[in-house]
Amino acid sequence: MQFPQLESFVTVARTRHFTQAADRLGVTQPTLSKQIRALENSLGTSLFVRDRSGVTLTSAGEALLPHAERIVIDVETAQRAVHEVTGLRRGRVRLGATPSLCDGVLPDVLTRFHATYPDLELEVREAGSPLLTRDLVRGRLDLALVIVPLRPDAGELETTPVMHERLVLAAPPGSPLPEAVDVADLRDIPLVMFREGYDLREVTMRACRRAGFTPRLAVEGGEMSAVLRFVEAGLGHAVVPEMVMASRPALRSVQLRRPALDREIALAHRPGSLQLAALAFRDALLEQLAR
Repeated sequence: MQFPQLESFVTVARTRHFTQAADRLGVTQPTLSKQIRALENSLGTSLFVRDRSGVTLTSAGEALLPHAERIVIDVETAQRAVHEVTGLRRGRVRLGATPSLCDGVLPDVLTRFHATYPDLELEVREAGSPLLTRDLVRGRLDLALVIVPLRPDAGELETTPVMHERLVLAAPPGSPLPEAVDVADLRDIPLVMFREGYDLREVTMRACRRAGFTPRLAVEGGEMSAVLRFVEAGLGHAVVPEMVMASRPALRSVQLRRPALDREIALAHRPGSLQLAALAFRDALLEQLAR
């Protein structure tokens, strides 16, 4: 049995008329009759009784009809689902991003994308780059904004550099620090430190080690929002991306120099893995960042 034969059979069964069924299917009546004969031959039995008033189902036709209808409905549903995805009326994007990007540039991108594709689902995971790259490799995420270069154990991923983040020292209200300090000056400044697994923790600790000291930690183990609140409370200072300071008017941004600290952000995904919804989001993100 072939699908066109079953589709023809179901249409004739519903209309009980060959001419009307042919019109509905957009084929000639001889073509429709040929489909029905081929189906009957494959089953070894007649499916319709033809008379002047139309056609009626035989007992074999009655037995076949519910099964054929389910097949036709399933195929129509599958075709509709594919067409909806192709038109980006359905789908899901699983995105990962570092905390600074979730707090900075990402909300505007998500807002614009949702306005353009309101029926697409967006799932966002906030984590450090090592966890995000692991989830990409395992297929738990479609795309992720991560810090590059990736670790050697990150797995095979394609990356597209999208932006640089400059790192600054977030200072609490009333901090006596000048507008800029050397990394070596952090020796005497209590720091609020991110938890293990955050790229910012590694960047800060590495910069301090290269300057010849181990930083003094006032609070340790926070997420981005918690770290910024601790700084606002006057518990210490923190090395953070400059972009997150825009939403924290109570804090002062102190520039870091000798050396200046920054990092490169890339959009990563598994090679050949992006479906239409993820491709659309990638394009929207790159367009937004280009602005």
